[in-house]
Amino acid sequence: MIENKNKEKIHEGLKKYWGYGSFLPLQEDVILSMLENEDSLTVLPTGGGKSLCFQLPALLKEGMAVVVSPLISLMKDQVDNLKDMGVPSCYLNSSLSVKEQRSAVEQILKGDIKILYLSPERLENEETIELLRSVALSFFIIDEAHCISHWGHDFRSSYRNLKMIKERFKDISVHAFTATATKEVQKDIIAQLGFTEPKILIGSIDRPNLTYRVMPRSNILKQIKEILQKHNNEAGIIYCLRRKDVDSVSEDLMKLGIDNVRYHAGMTDKDRRLAQDRFAREEVNIVVATVAFGMGIDRSNIRFIIHAGMPKSLEHYQQETGRAGRDRLPAFCYMFYGGADFRLWSYFAEESSEKETIMKKLRAIYDFCVKPQCRHKVLSNYFGEYYGKNSCDSCDYCLTELDMVNDSLNVAQQILSCVIKVRQERYGFGTGHVVNVLRGKATEKIENLGHHKLSTFGIMKEETENYVWYMVEQLTGQGFLLKDSEYLTLSVTEAGRQLLNSEITPVLIKPVVAARKKDIAKKATEKRDSEWAEVDQDLFQVLRRKRAELAREKSVPAYIIFSDKTLRDIAAREPLTIDDFSVIYGVGENKLRAYGNIFIKTVMDYKQKSEEV
Repeated sequence: MIENKNKEKIHEGLKKYWGYGSFLPLQEDVILSMLENEDSLTVLPTGGGKSLCFQLPALLKEGMAVVVSPLISLMKDQVDNLKDMGVPSCYLNSSLSVKEQRSAVEQILKGDIKILYLSPERLENEETIELLRSVALSFFIIDEAHCISHWGHDFRSSYRNLKMIKERFKDISVHAFTATATKEVQKDIIAQLGFTEPKILIGSIDRPNLTYRVMPRSNILKQIKEILQKHNNEAGIIYCLRRKDVDSVSEDLMKLGIDNVRYHAGMTDKDRRLAQDRFAREEVNIVVATVAFGMGIDRSNIRFIIHAGMPKSLEHYQQETGRAGRDRLPAFCYMFYGGADFRLWSYFAEESSEKETIMKKLRAIYDFCVKPQCRHKVLSNYFGEYYGKNSCDSCDYCLTELDMVNDSLNVAQQILSCVIKVRQERYGFGTGHVVNVLRGKATEKIENLGHHKLSTFGIMKEETENYVWYMVEQLTGQGFLLKDSEYLTLSVTEAGRQLLNSEITPVLIKPVVAARKKDIAKKATEKRDSEWAEVDQDLFQVLRRKRAELAREKSVPAYIIFSDKTLRDIAAREPLTIDDFSVIYGVGENKLRAYGNIFIKTVMDYKQKSEEV
């Protein structure tokens, strides 16, 4: 009976504040669980709506909820969004003036605040502890909880001290939330927070609205430009491994007339904040960044992510690609990789006390790049989730965009034989030298070593350098060849010797050629057209401009006004009355009052102009 009553309340709150008619998978279970005052750990993928999972029960319970969040920008955006929905909330951090902090504390003491955001460092302050002990609290939320774990990809030392919450606030429940956590990280979060028998709720890690494509890197600027042409006037992030790569790619794109902003740790705080604000308010659609640009990026309509280099782990890749398609509309993830990426991350691993763990993660993502397989299945399996579909229909492999090498065993045996033949008694040679021998390129080094006399010299002379290099990379990634971490020389593994004896047959794919790219692009265009079939795209762009205008006036990110999904619903339904507008996706009571008439007028003006034309 109590659960049914709670269900009614949370559905009423969902419609009143968020304007949604139903929950996303697992949200309702998480919310009902939180109303029972038991500690919990929830893992929901980016775009799964984890913020709603703790914001909604905070409105239903007595007292104030405290959210521990790692970034000032994340706190501000969350609070701006809550206020826009009519939810009394605030944050306490170093960005506030003394006067602003005093005002926030007064509101807290009066009981006027339902949700308070704090940094983990702020909770180390005794004054903050006393403030929280002086008011009624509903529960604590640890957001981005993977930061607590040494095994996680965004470890933050101040998160390790959060066990003190259970010690200082014994009767208040604590709930940890994260988008990505392996089994190992989940156990560490539970241990570090001092949980005993918490509820554990794990959502599906899979993001079916994302399409993954992984390709070898060649001319990266040309490759990026080709993708940007497919996503004209859409929002995207281009991730580079190094700051100097960010600067050069950003500058080159500017020269091509493609407006963008840069973001990396070498910039001043002011310049980084300006870049982030311009992107969030839709003044610019493209960000070129290192991984410093990430946590707290809440723009819901990011339609594509480009990795100009391979991240150092699948955890990082999942987190970074997760920033695309948070509105659950189709989005696209492109990764360009090369052996140099593996070497770069291996070099940094040498300096770490966690070298073995880092290398294990690095081999997993390199395997993801070079093995032809369903990308969704690999990611799901990596995070401990069974993927039951035969085809995801949302990756280069399942969309049959990858051309298989017909005689893969013969090709692999030629390459492995060459590696054995060029290898000297004490040392071997790297990929470049092996490729030159296979293609019959008589360099001075090859002639001096007598490698032009080997039986494998020129055995693959009909193939391009890119093709042969790509075959070597795949054989390395699949464990048939081993690349020495210090000198980068190649050697044949035990699995490789089994391959030479025809006991194993590898699966190899060809690099994508120009003709194939056109076919892939055509299919992508057809799919996009079908997705927009019911939507007036011109009206959608008009609505986007109105949203951006309102966001600038209020100094908030554009998504806080409305998501792309809401704008698409408006463009499809073309509401002309408040009653019509009230049933639009994502329109709660507060937003109906604040924006209903504004957007109805925008629709009316558009229709009038269309009729005049």
